[in-house]
This record gives sequence, C-alpha cells and structure tokens, in this order.
Amino acid sequence: MNYYYNKTLKNITFEKAIEKVTDALKSQGFGVLSDIDVKATFKKKLDVNFRNYRILGACNPNFAHQAISKEDKIGVFLPCNVVVQELDNGDVEVAAVDPVASMMAVENQDLGDVATKVKENLQKVVEEL
Repeated sequence: MNYYYNKTLKNITFEKAIEKVTDALKSQGFGVLSDIDVKATFKKKLDVNFRNYRILGACNPNFAHQAISKEDKIGVFLPCNVVVQELDNGDVEVAAVDPVASMMAVENQDLGDVATKVKENLQKVVEEL
C-alpha cells in the first residue's frame, strides 16, 4: 500500500504551486497549520544548499475533532502533511499523506470512517491541481 498520493505539475513556479496547493486544500475544508521550509532550515542549520522543499501541515478541523474524539492519541498523526518539492527538471511534485495507510497501526475501528473521508478529500486536493 502506498502511503501517499502525488502529482507532478509542469510549467509552474514553485511559489505558484504553493498557492495552488493552499487553495486546493481550502476548497476541501483544510487549513495550513504549519509550513516548514526545509530548504531554508537546511541552509540555516547545516549550511547545506537544498532544492525548494516545503512541508505543509494541513488540518480539517471537523475531521480532526472527530478523530481525536475517537482516539485521544491520534494527534501524533496530525496534521496531515503535504509535501511540495521542486524536481531537478524544474517540475514541482505535490505529495499528500494517505491517512488510511498511516493509521493502520492504530487498533481502533471507529477511526476507519474518518480516515477514509480525509483520504477522499486529500485525493481530491491532489487531483484538482
């Protein structure tokens, strides 16, 4: 089982891709709680040059509330990460976590419906890019 969904975007700048991903997340009820600039962090902490690579921590409050209400430790899997990275050829790849795959280790059947709904919404985000 794959643990992510991805799509490669062509003829788009990295910053425009970030905007598109953020807008697509909003259209599915997600907000971005965190935005980790891996390139800047590697430069600052390691003095290493790295490609454009951002990790967006996406959260749909309704789904998060449902999940935490059913399993109080499920927050270790939240928020749902979406990676936006510039490839060597200049294309931009977007990859979103598959919450069903990541929650398989949790032995709580009540989470299945929530994880499936989140999965469907994240798939729509990637597909509409």
